[in-house]
Amino acid sequence: MAERMLKFTTVARSTPEKRDAQARDRDFHEIYADFIDAKAAEQSSRCSQCGVPFCQTHCPLHNNIPDWLRLTAAGRLEEAYQLSQATNSMPEICGRICPQDRLCEGNCVIEQSGHGTVTIGSVEKYLTDKAWEEGWVQPLTPGADRGQSVGIIGAGPAGLSAAELLREQGYSVTVYDRHDRPGGLLIYGIPGFKLEKDVVQRRTRRLEDGGVEFRLNFEVGRDASLDDLRGKHDAILLATGVYQARDLTVPGAGSQGVVQGLDYLIASNRKGLGDAVEAFDSGVLDADGKDVVVIGGGDTAMDCVRTAVRQGATSVTCLYRRDRANMPGSMREVAHAEEEGVVFDWLAAPRAVLGEAEAADGVRAHRMRLGPPDSSGRSSPEPMEDSDYDLPARLVITALGFEPEDLPTLFGAPHLKVGRAGTVQLADRRAKRTSLPGVYAAGDIVRGASLVVWAIRDGRDAAAAIHADLLARVSPALVAAE
Repeated sequence: MAERMLKFTTVARSTPEKRDAQARDRDFHEIYADFIDAKAAEQSSRCSQCGVPFCQTHCPLHNNIPDWLRLTAAGRLEEAYQLSQATNSMPEICGRICPQDRLCEGNCVIEQSGHGTVTIGSVEKYLTDKAWEEGWVQPLTPGADRGQSVGIIGAGPAGLSAAELLREQGYSVTVYDRHDRPGGLLIYGIPGFKLEKDVVQRRTRRLEDGGVEFRLNFEVGRDASLDDLRGKHDAILLATGVYQARDLTVPGAGSQGVVQGLDYLIASNRKGLGDAVEAFDSGVLDADGKDVVVIGGGDTAMDCVRTAVRQGATSVTCLYRRDRANMPGSMREVAHAEEEGVVFDWLAAPRAVLGEAEAADGVRAHRMRLGPPDSSGRSSPEPMEDSDYDLPARLVITALGFEPEDLPTLFGAPHLKVGRAGTVQLADRRAKRTSLPGVYAAGDIVRGASLVVWAIRDGRDAAAAIHADLLARVSPALVAAE
């Protein structure tokens, strides 16, 4: 099979065809076409099959990327899919939304040598979409009933990944979530042009068909306390994510027309799913016909600016206090947004929201310069004197990051230990155990706002830890046997 590989010197890097900006900026369909079989094989053949696969080591899931690229190049697609999904509960989702430019592809050896990275994410998406089409994705088959149950709080990627593995081990699994659909930010936070919702829904249907129970519109602290759920289940996994948006603290921030980025995205996604959304229908969370300013430079900000374009905004400006090189969002997303007409105002920060309390009509901003590095290692922004200027804005969207909610108070669990930032403290990080016996935690609620791929990794690790502990509770001798 070696003759089919190492073609990076003769075959140029090629991504799936991207829809023209003018053709895509009014709908929420994904912007990339699918690879055809021949193209996927050709691009996979560019892999150098290096002895130390940096793509694999820089993937949080340590996916066996070189081997499934080799199988794809050989046309052994079902085997390639089986290998790709062996370490990843949602490969087609990671293929769509992972920042490959910062992870696997950004560390590809041939990228470092100037030949252009292998299109790992596109091949991963292609393989799993092909698997769904061909029926290679098998139903979730529960293991022999163990007579033990696990409750999972949160139906996002960490919770869903854990639910799948625990159900396969024979546990009764119930997933509790505050929303009316499972998926967490995959269904309500990420726009359809990055991740169409049927892709998420077929994953959650597979879990439901396999016996995972979903208790939706369920709020811990309102419908049951954490202790109530601990009494019902043999183990509890906290996989709530972090949803508390950081506030904008400038004069006028409370004016009508200043909205949180997540509220804005949830409303847009709900409309796309066919829901009635009063705040959208009234115009509060609709950018149509408005000058829009989005404040922030992360992935949520990128989702907001590109959503505003599709809703028909008159203008969309992204205000970010650092420069392009120091922004946390994906450079690919920035490029997509610029193609779609978004203006990036670098080294700029808000001083005030203009207008009246009932209606914002602009943002007063000032220029920044970069000073010494801060605790994150990035240059710290400092305001420049006498640099104020005004931007028109009838809709101001804040995307300043997320913090954990106060789970001990919210869940009626005062003995649940959290750190200064509010994230859940683990008594044993490897085993995902919290300060409460039988309660585990995984994903953003432990590590802070992070990537979906890390949430999947944490959920899988938590499932393995829960299984080991529950097995030991029944019979320590079985732990060694399994």
